[in-house]
Amino acid sequence: MVINMYVILFLTGILFIVYFLCIALFVGHGTNFYFIWLFLGTGAIVLSLLIKKGIWENYVPGWLRKLFVILVCLGGVLFAIVEGFILNGFSQKGADGLDYLVVLGAQVKRDGPSKVLQYRLDEACVYLEKNENTKVIVSGGQGTDEHISEAQGMYDYLVGQGIAPERIIREDQSKNTFQNLTFSAGFLDKEKDSVGVVSNNFHVFRAVKIAQKAGYSNVCGIAAKGEPFLQYNNMMREFFGVMKDFLAGNM
Repeated sequence: MVINMYVILFLTGILFIVYFLCIALFVGHGTNFYFIWLFLGTGAIVLSLLIKKGIWENYVPGWLRKLFVILVCLGGVLFAIVEGFILNGFSQKGADGLDYLVVLGAQVKRDGPSKVLQYRLDEACVYLEKNENTKVIVSGGQGTDEHISEAQGMYDYLVGQGIAPERIIREDQSKNTFQNLTFSAGFLDKEKDSVGVVSNNFHVFRAVKIAQKAGYSNVCGIAAKGEPFLQYNNMMREFFGVMKDFLAGNM
């Protein structure tokens, strides 16, 4: 059992570190959150070595080992429950004939939207082409690493895809999901209008819950795809996002 645990932890640690290196060296990334895989991988390898050398069993007090196992198990259960809710958002595509879409912002580069944001905008385009009376609010301010606001970048992209400018409303002050939805509410009647929140699949659950908390009475999610290789990283990051907004009372 001890040998098996050592092997499982060691291989898991190697896998996490390889994933970290792939993101760092070969895949574009907008934040440094992916360093969590280096942290987890290193921790798993260190723990595996402590078990192999007998240090864990012989030098760590029994009560501390039990407490560690209990906390890991409780954390694992909480993680599984939250991820289940997050996965439930993957299939949401919204109802036809919505009054508004709200497209949540993400990084805009000098050559156009980031891949994550482009997925959201392409999904919005598909919906807007099928529902000609729906208007769209593009929501996002200008970050320190962005040359224009995310709202302006999204506006330019949608116009370039053939969406009429008069159907697009720019909300260019928000800095996070909570602000995206609360500031966008100023352009519509959140108690009467039907609204679809467009974001990447891993983000839809949290976005809809924040919208409901912000007073949107008739809101649904519209899930765009996410970057396939970064999906594990995004799902892990979203777990912490859900916990943060839950504890802050945003959802």
